[in-house]
Amino acid sequence: MVTPEIAPSGREDLPVVRARSWASLKDQAKIARRLGLTGALLMGVSALGSGAFPVPNPLNGLRVLGLPSRNVTAAIAVTYAGLGMVVLAWLWIARMLSSRGAVAPAPERRELTRTAVLWAVPLALAPPMFSKDIYSYLAQSATLARGIDPYTIGPAQALGIGDPLVGGIPTIWRDTPAPYGPLFLGLGRVITALSGENAVLGVYEHRILALLGVALLVWVLPRLAERANLEPGLVLWLGVANPLVLFHLVSGIHNESIMVSLMLTGLYVALGKDDSPQPWWKITLGSVLIVSAAAVKLPALLALGFVGVYLVRKRGMHVRDWLVVGSGLTVVAAAVLGVFSAATGLGFNWLKGLSAPGEIRSWMSVSTDLGLLSGQIGRLLGLGDSTDATLTLGRGIGGVAIGLVCLYLLLKCLRGTLDPVTGTGAGLGAVVLLGPVVHPWYLLWALIPLTATRAMPHYRRAILAVSVLLALVVPPTGADFIFRAYQLPMSIIAGIAMFAVMLVYVRHQLRAASRQTEFLL
Repeated sequence: MVTPEIAPSGREDLPVVRARSWASLKDQAKIARRLGLTGALLMGVSALGSGAFPVPNPLNGLRVLGLPSRNVTAAIAVTYAGLGMVVLAWLWIARMLSSRGAVAPAPERRELTRTAVLWAVPLALAPPMFSKDIYSYLAQSATLARGIDPYTIGPAQALGIGDPLVGGIPTIWRDTPAPYGPLFLGLGRVITALSGENAVLGVYEHRILALLGVALLVWVLPRLAERANLEPGLVLWLGVANPLVLFHLVSGIHNESIMVSLMLTGLYVALGKDDSPQPWWKITLGSVLIVSAAAVKLPALLALGFVGVYLVRKRGMHVRDWLVVGSGLTVVAAAVLGVFSAATGLGFNWLKGLSAPGEIRSWMSVSTDLGLLSGQIGRLLGLGDSTDATLTLGRGIGGVAIGLVCLYLLLKCLRGTLDPVTGTGAGLGAVVLLGPVVHPWYLLWALIPLTATRAMPHYRRAILAVSVLLALVVPPTGADFIFRAYQLPMSIIAGIAMFAVMLVYVRHQLRAASRQTEFLL
């Protein structure tokens, strides 16, 4: 035991104070990691009742595994308690990390990666949560595998309402054509060939694909962080261990994991480790990866525009430079999209499905809210119901605003006052927020790139706040509660109570650790 030294003023010596602070923070990091793992385990187990299951539920009739599905309200409550633990633990560790380096006893990059993996494992093994999009993926891929154009008709019409792959799709999406690019449906067709009509097997095959995308993020984000002179551990924690990534890419299996990872890898390959000129083959390879991301979801193509203006600026911004860069990138984009489109056998029919998500009215969309509000005001003023017209106008204004914002960002990148990664993230943020449809996981298009930019320390708190808020707004079942509106509030209240009990326990653990530290010092 070390005896504290007393300075003449009667206060403890500064090295002892620092040692006590170091030990206290080390204990906090350990408790925070355990808290997050406990929350993830609770979510994984409770997902057996609160998850987004296919129809019919494969757990029906099972004595042990089917027990949570027979007590859905309790399962959702446990899920919310676990969700709160994961979010709190993530914020807790984020506070210990500096943008210039993880100072001991803050967890280092290897430790952070290990923690993120441990938190992700229970969610990766559990049934999907927060969304039923995975069943649309399966049905649309099966439609293509049967030689039917998924960009023309919806799964219900193509496969029949009684098909086991259609049962898990929410009613609103059953007649909606596929809105995804040819690369993603091509990958889905391979999965369908392996899983057939087995929805459970198909879900886990898609999850493997999503996890490969997350693994690619683990590879590329630290490299982008070093390019921006940021601490790789902090960027990994904000961009991969983020609850939005764990909940919506690992658990929810959204194809953003493929889109964003390919796009960022393409940016890194095309731009290089620093601002030095890159050989043509790296620029070409990076462009191919970006276009491949756009063949999953088209907005990723915006990154190619920022690579283009960056290259033009590097070459001197002469007319010849615009022609060489512009024609080169156009040829790459046309060739890659042409190959993927031909591989599906449907050509460029996938462009028809890009408007499919706009059929719903998303409350998170600024342009949609503007159109709906204008329609309601017109009704109150006695001008009749013109909601459809005002909605079209509002979304049109949003589209113009997206174009202006992206043009402004491209001009800043051309002048050298904005780097391409920041421009891509900010531009995709405008596409999401001003677009006709916004889902919480769409914000990952912007959020993940923005964690690896030089400006990140200035908006770090905003990233934390947005991530926490969006992690809480989507019910774990991935479905609405229209006919059981009582269930969700009851589950949330019970979940908060369980979360509060856990906080009391954590506080007790912190006090015990603090007393032990004082004894040792």
